[in-house]
Amino acid sequence: MRDPEAERGSWLEALAVGARRAGHSFEGLALERNSFTDTAFAYYGDLFVRPHAQGGATSPDAATGEDEVLRRLLEEVIDIQLPACPGEEERRVLQHAHAELTATRRQAQGSGELVRRLVNVCTTLLALPGMRRGGQWASGRIMAGHLAQVTRYLARAELDDGRTLDERIRDRVLSFLNEDRPTVVIAHSLGSVVALEALHQHRGPIPLLVTVGSPIGMRTVVHPRLRPQPPATPDCVRRWLNYWDRDDIIAPRPWLERDVLPNTVGCMPVSDRVDSDGIWVHTATKYLSQASVAGPIVEAVRLAGESASA
Repeated sequence: MRDPEAERGSWLEALAVGARRAGHSFEGLALERNSFTDTAFAYYGDLFVRPHAQGGATSPDAATGEDEVLRRLLEEVIDIQLPACPGEEERRVLQHAHAELTATRRQAQGSGELVRRLVNVCTTLLALPGMRRGGQWASGRIMAGHLAQVTRYLARAELDDGRTLDERIRDRVLSFLNEDRPTVVIAHSLGSVVALEALHQHRGPIPLLVTVGSPIGMRTVVHPRLRPQPPATPDCVRRWLNYWDRDDIIAPRPWLERDVLPNTVGCMPVSDRVDSDGIWVHTATKYLSQASVAGPIVEAVRLAGESASA
């Protein structure tokens, strides 16, 4: 499992780089020294560990139908990426993965064989140049397990202590928020789904919500399972910036303003593309080190601090 403090440190380091690139050298130095503002990393990865799992495994569960939902998620990713694939090598990898995924349709939902085939598809996708060089996932099984976290969250199951897995995750995130002071929220990947739903329960001011590498727009698996329906911007949010990279396969439908309604004050997502160096661009730190991402965050935190002290 990841170390929350180490993760918080890596996010702050990346944000410091982005702040300096955006011309905020003072704030960049303060971020490096962890003296810019109060920060917290809402970690919930431990909640995904299944009881008695070997090594904290989070692989898709054939018995609960997670394998079929993961199959559909991978299918949407590949179907969107393939027509716009810029390079011949990438196209060959995606075509191979598509062929493997097509073969899985003959497997019965809930079968161990389907899980094994989906792991093979993920292994094939790891051959994409950016993913291979980035080393985010060491194996197809680890990649499948991480992607399965999306399907597990949206399943609204795994009851424990009277709460489903998604409820426990949202409660964990909400425990980091203070309703008496403005908070800037940065959410990455599945975290953007969690933040969207959790902030509907939050009553404190959120002057800025930033989502990066978000799968919210995935119309097959994610979008129709969001709560509440139809998906809308939480009323506590005053500004929502969403960032995506064209090489980020986890955010294949990036224009969230097409899929999320405005809140009661008219706030809705505003999406913008960033271009990283092409070496596994899905990580939060890749996004936060961009000037276009870090600049608005630093400015919003500064304004929130001035508002709180006024």
